[in-house]
Order: sequence, then C-alpha cells, then structure tokens
Amino acid sequence: MKEIILLKDGEIVLKGLNRRSFEDVLKKNIKFVLNPIGRFEITSAQSTIYVKPLSEDIDLDEACERISRVFGIVAYSRAAVCEEKTLDSVLQTAPVYLEKTLESAKTFKVEAKRSDKRFPYKSPEICRELGGIILEKFPHLTVDVHNPELTVYVEIRDFGAYIHCNPEKGAGGIPVGTGGKAAVLISGGIDSPVAAYMMAKRGIKLTAVHFASPPYTSRRAEEKVVKLLQKVSRYAGGMTMYTVPFTKIQEEIKNDCPEELFTIIMRRLMMEISEKIALDNDCSALITGESLGQVASQTIGALGCTDEAADMVVFRPLIGMDKQEIIDISYKIDTYETSIEPYEDCCTVFTPKHPRTRPVLKYVKEAQEKAGFAPLVEEALQNLKITYISSDD
Repeated sequence: MKEIILLKDGEIVLKGLNRRSFEDVLKKNIKFVLNPIGRFEITSAQSTIYVKPLSEDIDLDEACERISRVFGIVAYSRAAVCEEKTLDSVLQTAPVYLEKTLESAKTFKVEAKRSDKRFPYKSPEICRELGGIILEKFPHLTVDVHNPELTVYVEIRDFGAYIHCNPEKGAGGIPVGTGGKAAVLISGGIDSPVAAYMMAKRGIKLTAVHFASPPYTSRRAEEKVVKLLQKVSRYAGGMTMYTVPFTKIQEEIKNDCPEELFTIIMRRLMMEISEKIALDNDCSALITGESLGQVASQTIGALGCTDEAADMVVFRPLIGMDKQEIIDISYKIDTYETSIEPYEDCCTVFTPKHPRTRPVLKYVKEAQEKAGFAPLVEEALQNLKITYISSDD
C-alpha cells in the first residue's frame, strides 16, 4: 500500500500575498532535512504539503521524525493513498491501513474533508459509510463523536484520496529563512541554545558567535558548544560559528577596570564584537539568552548599559521566562544534558565578587575608554576561528 506524508501549514496561511514565498522556503527546508534519507517529491495545495517518497525502501518513520523539527508545520500525518479516488476504494483502504490502530482503540469517529467538490459523495455521507464498515469489521469499537480515542480522517483532494488517523503535532512557527538573519551569542550554558531555538522558530537564519578564553576555558568547552549548536541545527538548519579569542581582552578588563564593572564591560565588548561579525554576515540583529534578573548582569540597568554598545536591535526571547521554563524547553530540544556538562565558559572567568547591579552608563563608558580596548578588539576579529555547524542527525 502506497503511503505519503501530509503536512499542514501553520501561520503561513495568514501571510496573504506573501504566502507562496513562505511555502517555497518551507518546501526547500523540508527537502534539505530529508535529503540524507532518500528522494521525495514535495508539492503543495489547499494549505497542505504532500511529501511523496520516490522509492519503496525509504524509512517513513525517520522521515516523520525529521519533519517534526521543521518550523512552519503545525501538524503532520502518515497517510495511505487510495488506489482510486472512489468511495469503494476509501472503504476498502481504511480498515486495512488502520487495522492495528483500530484493534487497540475503544472509541472512534470518522471525519471527512472533501476539498474536491466534484467527488460525488458529501462529507457526512463518507463518514456514515466508512463508520459503518469499521463497526462491522471491528465490533469491539463504539462511536464517540465528542472525545474519541481515535479519529479516522478521510481527505478527498485534487490529487487523490487519503486515509490517516490522529495527526502528530508539528514544530509550529514559521520557516527558517523567512524572518531574516541574526547572530546569536552562544555559550555552553542552558539559556543561549534555547534562545537560538526560539528565534529560529520565528524564521531567523542563525549565525553563531562564541567567545573562548584559553587557557581559562578548555578545548572541551568549545567542543561542548559545537555539540549544542548541532542539536539546535536539527531545528534551525546549518549555520556558521565564529569563535572569538577573548583571553587578552578579559585579562585587560581584569587589570585595568574596576572589579564591580568586569561583567558589564565584558558584555559590552562581546556585543561590539558580535555586531561586527553580524554585519559581515548580513545579519540585522543580535540574539542573547538573557532573562531579566537571573544574574547581576541581567538587571534592567545592566541590560541598558550592554545594549548601548551596539546599534543593532537585540532580541532576548527568554527575557520574561523563569529558569524552569527555560530548562523545560532545553529538555524538549535535547540540549539540557549537554549544557550541564562541567566545562567552564568565558562568562565565568574573572567573575567579580560584588558585581554592580545598577551601573551608571557614564562611568562604565569612562572605564572602558580609559582601558583602550580597540586594538585588542581588532586583533580578536583578525583571529576568528570559523566552524560550519550541521545537524547531529
């Protein structure tokens, strides 16, 4: 029996005249994630994307797993393709295709969608006829139209007739690449990978910027960040990571700046460097994993001082979340266990004992200008390490 995967568009249906361009990007992203497992024909019509395998040996379970992480899809289903677009073919196909599922259920209902109005039977007629056949072949079942354990779907479309049951929830959001480009400041912690995921869900194509401070941070700390980005790439697609050598800058901060301003000045220099990298990669925004009040550098005053160092808009998708909400998402995207591996990142190097929670921008800028970081910033930008990140699938 031939099978196909049916995908339901999410927000794309609201995009009006731009809808076609969003769908084109979505189909391109689907093709990209499915390429490693085989060839598929991908078409769209009537708010549905059809993913048809072009060989019989393709693993559709793996295809569905990959599709489940593609932003822009609200739901997906494996579906049987009826041999003919006739009621008889629907009545023959459904009990066979869904046999195991129907045997294990107790209650069910049938829903039919007749997009092709030339089909001679209306939706209620299809539901009535198929429901009767199912009750005849599976007498242990009862009909529950309000809260069924299983819903059998019949879709009569221009391309054919399809049978499937309860659809799986998709990743939602909008397709990566439709929201522009942004650079995410990525550390080895819990928050920044989640922030990257959240902005990719809003269609952002990511570039990653990581700050390393050897020998204070180890090579394993950088490898940990690569692992995190590989997991994020399962949702966000491939990206380039720029590793910034930050040791000299942090040592200069320690030697020449007031201790209570170490973190603020460090964050300002990170923003300045990240903005330059972002501009070189046609990015229009920066992304950080900051959450208001989580640490001393994330008070309103501290964030204001940090933002002043860059002209770009800064997205902080976690700003109103508490830690447990962020952790829950990190579990969902499988970054949590990697994030808690015990390797230091540069944000924990030279942490002041009593950081200033209400810094005054004037004094922060004076301390930063007095130390004179421009040559070190330029040196760091000349010695970037570039790594291409792809999914860990």
